[in-house]
Amino acid sequence: MAAALTVGTLAESDYPRWEKFVAAAPGGSVYSLPGYLDALCTAAGGRFRLLAARQGEEIVGGVALYERDSRLGTFVSPRLLLYYNGIMVRKYETQYPSESTGRVLRVLTALEEALRGSHASVNLRSRGLLDARPFLVQGWSTTPSYSYVVDLTDLTAAWGKIEQNLRRLIERAESQGLTFSEDQDFDGFFGLHASTLGRHGTGVYLPREAFARFIAVLGERNLGRLYLVRSPDGRVVAAQLCLLGPHPVSHTASAGADPEFNKVGASAFLRWRAFQALAARGYRGNDLTDASLNPVTHFKSQLGGTLEVTLVLQNRQRRMFQLGTALTDAGWTVRGRLSAAARRLLGRQS
Repeated sequence: MAAALTVGTLAESDYPRWEKFVAAAPGGSVYSLPGYLDALCTAAGGRFRLLAARQGEEIVGGVALYERDSRLGTFVSPRLLLYYNGIMVRKYETQYPSESTGRVLRVLTALEEALRGSHASVNLRSRGLLDARPFLVQGWSTTPSYSYVVDLTDLTAAWGKIEQNLRRLIERAESQGLTFSEDQDFDGFFGLHASTLGRHGTGVYLPREAFARFIAVLGERNLGRLYLVRSPDGRVVAAQLCLLGPHPVSHTASAGADPEFNKVGASAFLRWRAFQALAARGYRGNDLTDASLNPVTHFKSQLGGTLEVTLVLQNRQRRMFQLGTALTDAGWTVRGRLSAAARRLLGRQS
């Protein structure tokens, strides 16, 4: 007789077992690793716990809960530098598809029961999760989210999938003397990170000092690397942060570039050489992180990745949290409109 399925928060002594589970799970990622979540909590606040479904001693499913407190209650949701935070289930190899589906459904049902009513709000972006029925029948909502994932198992094939105009830019960048490096030059990275996001009207992912400590810790734990492109005079003109870990899919979490050097292909050159570096480390894929419709996503689509669908699960929020969130969103909308109006007015006066 099979052992009973139980769900509970893991003790720290069980973290190595969890890490092995994450590495093998189809929906696993660096974002679910305790070492990564510990670094994020130190840099950005919040706390985490690992909710695992176990069949006897074996972990068969789970979710890494990154929790934050607000005046409206404790909530779980993705954030910057935590793109995925969802449900994972082990892969079942069975003779009959119905057996595999049944086992997955039992795990999902047990996890839903443990999560139901546990927080004021739970929002989970789950990569690799195809079946959300145990959540839907309990009133959770689901929406699709998208990202591009580049296959790194065959670099010759990967090169052929990159659009021809980008391949020309990559070759031009090399002919212009741009060079690729893998080092921890945080200042070079952060300068481009801040200027790139500034051009898009958004702020940095973390304050400078906190971000510096975060990346240093990721480097020490082999969970992240900075990849840089330098001009012939040694300046950093393109940079990106890639997240690593034991799962075969790596993640590009942030990237920035000098717009003048993009004209000679700095960003395209950076992405291609990073693919080569990641493949050399043994990674089978690179998730480019998000595919919302915008010019950046158009660039990502040209890199030859496959568009993948992710399910975002949202529980029935507690009424006060739902109301408070709606009021906050309305406030930000008003502020945005006032700010835009002020910019237009200043533009007319200049």
